[in-house]
Amino acid sequence: MVIFHDGVPATGTPERDVVETDVLIVGSGPAGSSAALFLSSLGVPNIMITKYRWTANTPRAHITNQRTMEIFRDLGIEEQILADATPHHMIGDTVFCTSIAGEEIGRILTWGNHPTRHAEYELASPSLNCDIPQTFLEPILVRNATMRGTQAQFSTEYLSHTQDEDGVSVLVLNRLTGHEYTIRAKYLIGADGARSKVAADIALPMQGQMDIAGSMNITFKADLAQLVGHRPSVLYWVIQPGSNIGGIGAGLVRMVRPWNEWLVVWGFDITQGTPEVSAENALEIVRNLIGVPDLDAEITGISLWGNNEQYATSLQSGRVFCAGDAIHKHPPSNGLGSNTSIQDSYNLAWKIAAVLTGQAGPALLDTYTAERAAVAKQIVTRANQSGREFVKLFEALGLTEVVTEAQMQAAIESRKENSPAGVAKRAAIREAMEIKNYEFNAHGVELGQFYRSSAVAPDTGERERPAPARDPELYYEPSTYPGVRLPHAWVGDWQRKLSTHDLASYDRFTLFTGIAGEDWVEAARKVSARLGVAVEAVVIGPGREVTDLYFDWERLREVAEDGAVLVRPDKHVGWRAHHLPDYPEAALHDAVSHILGHSGGSEFGGER
Repeated sequence: MVIFHDGVPATGTPERDVVETDVLIVGSGPAGSSAALFLSSLGVPNIMITKYRWTANTPRAHITNQRTMEIFRDLGIEEQILADATPHHMIGDTVFCTSIAGEEIGRILTWGNHPTRHAEYELASPSLNCDIPQTFLEPILVRNATMRGTQAQFSTEYLSHTQDEDGVSVLVLNRLTGHEYTIRAKYLIGADGARSKVAADIALPMQGQMDIAGSMNITFKADLAQLVGHRPSVLYWVIQPGSNIGGIGAGLVRMVRPWNEWLVVWGFDITQGTPEVSAENALEIVRNLIGVPDLDAEITGISLWGNNEQYATSLQSGRVFCAGDAIHKHPPSNGLGSNTSIQDSYNLAWKIAAVLTGQAGPALLDTYTAERAAVAKQIVTRANQSGREFVKLFEALGLTEVVTEAQMQAAIESRKENSPAGVAKRAAIREAMEIKNYEFNAHGVELGQFYRSSAVAPDTGERERPAPARDPELYYEPSTYPGVRLPHAWVGDWQRKLSTHDLASYDRFTLFTGIAGEDWVEAARKVSARLGVAVEAVVIGPGREVTDLYFDWERLREVAEDGAVLVRPDKHVGWRAHHLPDYPEAALHDAVSHILGHSGGSEFGGER
């Protein structure tokens, strides 16, 4: 038997029987390729396999929100993403119309582009959202992962696995040679999509249904700059007879690259089977939605997919974990799919690394389900609800009872009437459009994730998280309450400006304090040495390495100057102390030990 270590043969023979690594990742999509990148960045040997010959061949996911861009910033690849992305200011005017060249029903400024919302997005994060199709994103993630150490194996299919107390033995197939071999890993991550074989093999419990509606993607090339350049957006919703996404009577024209590469989403009745769509059929659909009968368009692809409403209630079994679409399956509403998938892996990778290095106990891995299963449920619910909320617009337009094309056109036209009915219809349309903010400006959903688990230590002051002041789906409210994402504030000195996120690296714990809390610095040094865990203290104040440039951190930190905020590698607050206690070392030691799943130690240090 030949043994390979981290994908490298121990001898010169080409035969493969067993390959060894620390983590095997199945799938090279956003969840899998990002998991590989995160693990390699932390120095964890890993192999990523996919049964496909290369990355995504259709531009499925695209909206990349601020939380994900922060993660890319942390990993040092934000500029690479932006170089291939359509920027924030060009993705805002979501349009509702009878065709791209036809009448507008209305527009919504989306993804934080409305002036009243834009300031909130700017204040919330060092990074703005953007649009990068999956066909551009995945190669960036794969390239950086392999450059940092990942062994990427394409045309390699997962077949089955068995696990024991020490690891997981995974049988895989080289689809080019037909050769089967085993990869022996300490942990297995199934990031193999909505029909995950890994998730099925460990019988992850699921809630909800698959294939509740049918949709098709039609990709095409056509220069539409004259029709859309003055109202730049990612999404143009077309309401016209015959359009039928999920039964709502609309078609979607989505920008892939401005303004000559596009994707149409068109619905079909999944209960009637899968339709046959020719290039001629696709061209007709495209021309109808654009509203130009002789449009010069090149059809580049046709693919069918199902709308799902399903999430896993447990994300792991022993040494096997699942991430991405394997655990949350939903329509693309809200643009949450790839973002949540990447964030799943960001949560999981540092925990696996901490356990492999002996810094954390195995109990830390159990917090992956505790923290991310609730997120999976939330985004599946939100995405499907956003899809259903389109009915409000159809009700406002008077389209829910119409049968013929003429009736539909008359109902849409009646919104122009100078009559009490016309006044009422226009008001109803405006109210229905407002509801779509829950899909296109759901800032709280994107940034407001709150973790409850044993990897979050109790707050030393407030015992309950304060209730939100505004709608928690629409609005993000910064806080340092344990379990929430670290608030962003600009700090630095006269030469440079840094985000608080820039100071909290993925490879360590970070302890934020003020000048009055400088005793925390020595406490962090001692705790780091005792536990063998990197804990770096950052003192923010004048005369120190970084100062509070705009006094924003003072407003956001929610602890006194001598208090402290402990941030986990994944930028979530793990613990905070409102004041410097009598024994800061003991308090910090207990907090870090609690997060990492160590038993024993002293009690939490009280505040003085």
